[in-house]
Amino acid sequence: MAKKEKDIEEYLTHLYVHVNEVEHFALFSGISVQRFIRYFSDLSSLLLLKHRYEDASFNMHTQLEFIVPEEYNRFLKDFAERPTALCFLDFSDERKLNVLSPQEQAELLYIAHKKEAFRSPFYHHLQNRFVYLTDEGEQITKIYFRDRDDFNNLVASIFNQQISDKTKSTAFWRKKNNIVLPELSSQKVETYADCFEDGVLMSLFKLGKTNYGIEIRSLPENIFPDEVLSDLKHHLDKQADFLIEI
Repeated sequence: MAKKEKDIEEYLTHLYVHVNEVEHFALFSGISVQRFIRYFSDLSSLLLLKHRYEDASFNMHTQLEFIVPEEYNRFLKDFAERPTALCFLDFSDERKLNVLSPQEQAELLYIAHKKEAFRSPFYHHLQNRFVYLTDEGEQITKIYFRDRDDFNNLVASIFNQQISDKTKSTAFWRKKNNIVLPELSSQKVETYADCFEDGVLMSLFKLGKTNYGIEIRSLPENIFPDEVLSDLKHHLDKQADFLIEI
């Protein structure tokens, strides 16, 4: 546990996380679609269920639009310039879209409209790893994960990227090959799995010259997830329940 109280300016980033194990989704505040797609860099294609991107490809069978990896940068640039509600999922091959049944297509439209699934949102033909939903301001993001490992790796990636960005910004005069970045492992994230089921605030700060810490604070059940980051001072006044040292 940290020995002294920190000013809010000492924190590098904050992430709200709440996991629903039964329905295989997590709620986030503090994640961006840019960081999400950066983590899932091996994706084949994205099926766009809700968006305003105008240069997507069109699938005749489903009457839905999609993008391939070569278009991701343009898609993200367009979103940065014109934020909007998003809903998309991954798939491996356009031919797989052509075998989706009317029932499955209806379920996809339901997810995009209601931001919830009435059965598993993971489809045999698509072999999708996730379904991603966020609002226009990205104040709250809901992600369905097929595999818990993807959740653990994503959370670790968010903090590791922030550490990397911070190290680069303060290491201008150092030789790059002398910099060894501290790294949060997915296994360490998994050890706190029980905490995520109640909803937590994770706060990254510099712990020493070469290491970092992540404070974990449990939040009340009646909290509004999209208001957590706008009320940081109130939450940070509470002592952290756990400290992850990196």
